[in-house]
Amino acid sequence: MNPISALFARLQRRPLQLDDHQRQRLQALPPPPRLDAPLQEQRFVVLDLETTGLNVNRDIVISIGAVTIEAGAIDMAQQFECTLRRQVEVNEAVLIHGIAPSELANGEPPAEALLSFMEFAADSVMLAFHAPFDQRMLARALKNELGYRLEHPFLDVADLAPMLFPEVLTRRGGLDHWMNYFGIDIAQRHHASADALATAEIALILFNRARRMGIERVDKLAEQVRCWQRARQASLNSI
Repeated sequence: MNPISALFARLQRRPLQLDDHQRQRLQALPPPPRLDAPLQEQRFVVLDLETTGLNVNRDIVISIGAVTIEAGAIDMAQQFECTLRRQVEVNEAVLIHGIAPSELANGEPPAEALLSFMEFAADSVMLAFHAPFDQRMLARALKNELGYRLEHPFLDVADLAPMLFPEVLTRRGGLDHWMNYFGIDIAQRHHASADALATAEIALILFNRARRMGIERVDKLAEQVRCWQRARQASLNSI
């Protein structure tokens, strides 16, 4: 970046509005986890974001829902749900999520909501369905609101499912597809906390299959996913 572009970027950047207590909390966040823990022992945070749209460079996060998996089970006592205070137009995306404009107007300040979520996530591995989207949206929100660089590892349940259950289909299916296949019934689809719970239930089934296949550790599962992704891409390229 040349000096003029760098100067313009600095001028465009909104100064962070954090108080002293928030800065202390930000400094106290733990580092991201190592990946060499057994699947049965690793704490996972299963995340779902509701956003104003699907453009990772323009749209914004309006709701965060998350549940935890610990000791191989969903811990219903550890859940996170928060609507962010936003001033947005009521578009189709907002209507699908069922979030009223009054909820957005009365939501948590974005910096406080995101800081609270990262305290909840702590040093967990994050899981999501179509994880690259949630990862990029969360990373941009954290950078803009907190000046925080997201380094937590993510695993994509949308890739884990067809990798571990190749007999079901040869391409990626949506969340509804896998919910139907595994017989999972969750109310309020397209609601962040409900989608996170559905994803967590699928993840437990996938972890059980992975262990039966001899994949016991998080890093080994992540390595298997990378190999599967490369093989899948090579197959698509050969068509």
